[in-house]
Amino acid sequence: MSGRGAGADQGGSKAPEPSGVDLARVALRAAKEQARARGAAAQQRKQARRGGGLRSGARADGRDPQPLGSAITRLITERGWETPAAVGGVMGRWPQIVGEDLAKHCVPLRYDEDPDQRVLTVQCDSTAWATQLRLLAPQLVARLNADLGHGTVRLIKVLGPGGPQRRFGPLRAPGSTGPGDTYG
Repeated sequence: MSGRGAGADQGGSKAPEPSGVDLARVALRAAKEQARARGAAAQQRKQARRGGGLRSGARADGRDPQPLGSAITRLITERGWETPAAVGGVMGRWPQIVGEDLAKHCVPLRYDEDPDQRVLTVQCDSTAWATQLRLLAPQLVARLNADLGHGTVRLIKVLGPGGPQRRFGPLRAPGSTGPGDTYG
């Protein structure tokens, strides 16, 4: 028998059995955890008898009413909505950021917050204003990033005016896409 025990010790794969002192420590730890659990349950029952224990005291704590602005700020921070909220604010302040003249002719449509993209899409009502905005795009990106934080907007995608809607009438061939068939 001693040959088997010596071989098991040399292999190191089997942990030694806990001795009397170790067993006592384990039992004491388990008893303490059970006592804590019983105490917590008793405390909950006691609070339930008193009316739930959610009473406000003389000093401010987390259960007191908060101003709406600070509650919204806390919600935005907890949910990680800082960037979308900031970009939404930019869309609301668009005339102050780009100027009144440009804001009359160019409208921000959407913001792609994908970390690889971060593109602000803007649509203009004429090709001349779209060209003007394309020329101003680098300065506008710098101004937006100064306002929102570095790297929030990487690119401004400028869309020109939409073309006329393609209407299907009696003189259309089935399956045609209109004048685009002729040019390519």
